[in-house]
Amino acid sequence: MKRDLKRKKSSPRTRGKTFALQFFSLLGTKVLQWMKQLGFGAIFTVQAMIKIVGRGQYMRILQHIYFIGARSSPIVLLVGLFTGMVLGLQLYHALSFVGAEGTLGALVALSLLRELGPVLTAIMITARAGSAMTAEIGMQRATEQISALTTMQIDPVRYLISPRIAASIISFPLLTSFFNLIGIFGGYLSGVLFLGGNSASYLYRVQSSTGMKDITDGLLKAVVFAIIVSVVCCYQGYFSHQRTDSHGARSVGLATTSAVVISCVLILISDYILTSLLI
Repeated sequence: MKRDLKRKKSSPRTRGKTFALQFFSLLGTKVLQWMKQLGFGAIFTVQAMIKIVGRGQYMRILQHIYFIGARSSPIVLLVGLFTGMVLGLQLYHALSFVGAEGTLGALVALSLLRELGPVLTAIMITARAGSAMTAEIGMQRATEQISALTTMQIDPVRYLISPRIAASIISFPLLTSFFNLIGIFGGYLSGVLFLGGNSASYLYRVQSSTGMKDITDGLLKAVVFAIIVSVVCCYQGYFSHQRTDSHGARSVGLATTSAVVISCVLILISDYILTSLLI
């Protein structure tokens, strides 16, 4: 009887220790898996970057520039136009309370060049081209086309991944520049033509308040976002067959979803880090 009472009294503590052990064991397993994936991703990135330059790469890079850059330009320009118009509308009403409507052009231009242009462009390209890259490479893995390339002694990383990364590095800054230009024009439409702001003041503030550093910082962010998006999307598609939560066509769909979500989160995190370093 005494032994039974001791067991009953110690059982809640034992359960608590068991729960703690299970919790930290699960946490440790997740951390180790994350570190393992991070190491694989770093090796994958280095290999793909090294193999960008090579025989026959330039035509493949041009093909992906057309898909990632030219085919994404309509949605990027549309989003840029309405982003600038919304900025012009909101900032004009906010500045009118303090009688500072003349600074509208400076605020619109700096907001687009430093932050909104690179971030929104990267997110739009991720949603359109990044998801397509993941799905295409994932289906090639599921249908064993990548294995066929290896059998034919064709390096799949050089053939499939490196041109996409190079095309992204070229396309992201160009599309970001177009986004900024059309966004500033959208702010002009909203703040000057629709709300009656001063045209000369808007254009003068855009010119006088923006410097080369604002432009280069935004383009540097675009290059970093290009590497992040292309590497994450290609990595998720290339290793979609190793997912433990699914297999076959379902793994491709989940890999595509993961690629878009991870890319968007990393874009925002890296944007904060770069802003804190460049400011």
